[in-house]
Amino acid sequence: MFQIISERFFVPLASPNKTVYWECICKLFSVMDHQLSFGVERDVLVEELQYYFEQNQAAQLTDEEIEGKPPREKANWMIRRLEFYGWIEIETDKSYIQRVNFKEYAVKVIRTLLEIAEGKQVEYQGYIYTIYSLVRNDTENPGVVLLSILENTDMLITGLKNLNSSIKHYIDELTKYKTPAEIMDVLFNDYIENIVDKAYHRLLTSDNVSKFRPEIVERLESKSRSKGYVEKAGADLAGIREISAEEAEELVYHYIHQVISAFRDMDDILYEINQKNTQYQRAAINRAKFYLIGGEDVRGQLKDILSGMNEVITRENMDLGGIYRIEFLDELIRLYSSAVMDEKSFYTPTEGKKIFEPEPVADTAMDEELKNRKLKAMMDKLARVLNPEKINRYVQDHLDGRERMPASALPLTSAEEFVRIIYVRLYGQRKNMNYRIVMKEETEKNGFRFKDFEIIRR
Repeated sequence: MFQIISERFFVPLASPNKTVYWECICKLFSVMDHQLSFGVERDVLVEELQYYFEQNQAAQLTDEEIEGKPPREKANWMIRRLEFYGWIEIETDKSYIQRVNFKEYAVKVIRTLLEIAEGKQVEYQGYIYTIYSLVRNDTENPGVVLLSILENTDMLITGLKNLNSSIKHYIDELTKYKTPAEIMDVLFNDYIENIVDKAYHRLLTSDNVSKFRPEIVERLESKSRSKGYVEKAGADLAGIREISAEEAEELVYHYIHQVISAFRDMDDILYEINQKNTQYQRAAINRAKFYLIGGEDVRGQLKDILSGMNEVITRENMDLGGIYRIEFLDELIRLYSSAVMDEKSFYTPTEGKKIFEPEPVADTAMDEELKNRKLKAMMDKLARVLNPEKINRYVQDHLDGRERMPASALPLTSAEEFVRIIYVRLYGQRKNMNYRIVMKEETEKNGFRFKDFEIIRR
C-alpha cells in the first residue's frame, strides 16, 4: 500500500494539529469539488485558507514554526505541509500558473471520512434495485454489467455486515450506562434513530431482499446455462482483465456463482441481525428494569448491594479486584480460609454396608389454603409478564374508541406503569401491532421524564 500512498500520509490526522489539518483539507476539498477537476489555482486556495485563519472560530495551530504568524503565511505553510505529506500535488502550467491537485487516493479517503463524519447510512434498496435492474436488462457488454452486479452485491453484503457489527457495538456499550434515563436515551434516541429507523426498519420493509432475490437468482442461473452469454461476457472480461478467453469464461462462471451464493447465504446474516436486534432491546429493557424496580425481597436487596459496590468502584476508579477493599462489605459477607493439614485430610473412611429400611410415607392431606396462595402468587407473576399481545390489549383498552392519544395520558404512578409505557414505545416499531407511534417533545409526569409520543390506531 505504501508504494502508492506516502508513508507520511496519515501524519496530519494523528498530530496535535489534527483539527486544523482536517478543517483545512475540508475547505480545500469543498472549493475543488465544484470545479471541473480537482485542480485549482494556488492563489485561490491560499485566499480561502487565509480567510479561514482570520476567523475567530478557527482552530489554533500549536506548531512553534508558524504559531503567531499572519493568516496568509499560515495558509501558504498549510499548502506546503499538505504537499509534503502527500495529500496534494502542485504543478505549473505553460502560463507559469501553479495549480493544486488532490491526489487520487486522497479524494477517496476524504470522501470516506466525510461519509463517516456525517453518519451516512447504506441505502440497501439502491444496491438491490441496481442488481435487479442489471440482471433483467440485455446489453451489448454483459461482462461490464456482470462486474457491476458483483460490485453492488459486495457493497450490499458489506453494508449488512456493518449493520450486524453496529448492533453488536451497541450491545457491548450498554453496560457503561448507569441510570435508567441514560439507557432509555441511548435506546430510543441513539439506537432507534441510527439503527432501527435508518437501516433495520427499511431492511424489513422497503429494502427487503426477499422481494427481488428469487428473480435475481433465477436469471443469473439462466445466464450461466447460456453458452452465448458466457462467451460474450468472457470476451468483455478478457479485454478488461487482459487474460485469455478460456480464463475469462471461467471467471464469468465464478462471478455468477459468487453472486448467487451471496444472495442465498444472506438469510444467515439477516437472521443474526434480527437476533441481535431483539437481544439488544431485551438487554436495554432488563437493565432499565433492574435500576427502576427495587424492594425488600432478596432480589431488591442484592440489587442495592451491587449498585452500591458499583458506585464505589466507579468513584474510586478501582479495578475488579478492588471490591475486597470496600469497607461496608466486611459487614455483609464474612469469608473464612481453610487450610489442608496433611494429605490424610482428603481421606474418606469406607463405611460398612447397611440395610436400608424405608420409612413409611405419611398420607397427609394437602393444605388447600397454602395451595391456593401459591397458585395465586404464580398467576400474579405470570400476569405481570409483558408481551406484544398484552401490550396490544393494554393500548386498545386505553384508546377506548379514540383514533389517537398521547402516551403521557396513560396511567403513570409507579415504576411498573413506566416500564409498561416503555414496552408500548418499543413494540410500536413492529408491523403486526394494532397501533403505531409518532415521537413528540420531552415531557414529565409524576416524577418520570421521557420523550412523549402519540399512539395512533392502525
